[in-house]
Amino acid sequence: MKVDGEDYRAVWWEGGAVGYIDQRLLPHRFESATASTVTQVAEAITGMAVRGAPTIGVMAAYGIALATTTGESLSDAYDTLLSTRPTAVNLKVGLDTVMAAGPDVGDKPDAAAILGAARMHDNSEVTAARDIGRHGAKLLAHGSRVLTHCNAGWMAAQDWGTATSPIYTGAREGMNPFVWVSETRPRLQGARITAWEMVNEGIDHRLIADSAGAQLMRQRKVDIVITGADRIAANGDTANKIGTYSHALAARANGIPFYIATPLTTFDTDTPDGESIPIEERDEDEMVFVEGLTDTGEIQRVRVAPLETKVVNPAFDVTPATLITGFITEVGVIPATPDAIADVFRHPIRW
Repeated sequence: MKVDGEDYRAVWWEGGAVGYIDQRLLPHRFESATASTVTQVAEAITGMAVRGAPTIGVMAAYGIALATTTGESLSDAYDTLLSTRPTAVNLKVGLDTVMAAGPDVGDKPDAAAILGAARMHDNSEVTAARDIGRHGAKLLAHGSRVLTHCNAGWMAAQDWGTATSPIYTGAREGMNPFVWVSETRPRLQGARITAWEMVNEGIDHRLIADSAGAQLMRQRKVDIVITGADRIAANGDTANKIGTYSHALAARANGIPFYIATPLTTFDTDTPDGESIPIEERDEDEMVFVEGLTDTGEIQRVRVAPLETKVVNPAFDVTPATLITGFITEVGVIPATPDAIADVFRHPIRW
């Protein structure tokens, strides 16, 4: 997508290093950084400078390519990167894709083949995101009011996004969509990143508290809910940012369609159901501290809870397949049933 007239992706390969937009600084500063070692790539992912399931998969793929230039062990690099975020399956997909691409040449891995595979994986995720937009826009009417949660935008999927791709496509087709942006506590990815994307794309939107979604649905002010996903089990149960399940329950109670926009790389057919998906627990500081811009233009971190208060901070929840209207993918809209999911992997062209 464009920022100030320049084309960007969330991460990229540049001069033997991995460049990335530091998402922790948005919306107040738009800055890029570079990772020149596998450790730096891992730190960017764990520290959430780089986030979003497809994007971290691409970042990890470039991390393996980086290891071939620094002489680091590929198996050690693989293990280090795989351990960064346990819930999003795209991370493993990106790693496995590049590891399979570079047979040893003499005593060294084929660096050119690995980098080529990483770039191909990057481009395939972008193509998937665009196709998700093409299929998803068909679900929108003129002026559709879309509620989305967290950031499943281009920052999370390299370009176009997953949940935002139908919105961006619809906007370009003159459909004039309106977006309710759920703030997404505790890291506020909706308020910080999705709202920034909407401003950047000139799309009419309003920021809401996470708990306001149900009231807006009850008032018939939401036409459709579209979120992203971090891992989808074989039966359709879906792990996504904490709070997604609540929106799905509210949508079902109010008769509003609830869609997951996702590339096929987010499906994990080796995981049978949502109970088998590992849920990442993150640091309590994310709950008790907030960061923002002061009146004088300085970014400041403040504590909002008592020092004595303990925290439980699951980063994701699981929405049962029974609450999901369908999956908007690059090959079409898939029903949220085990048979449909199995069929799309057997016969993807049919869709």
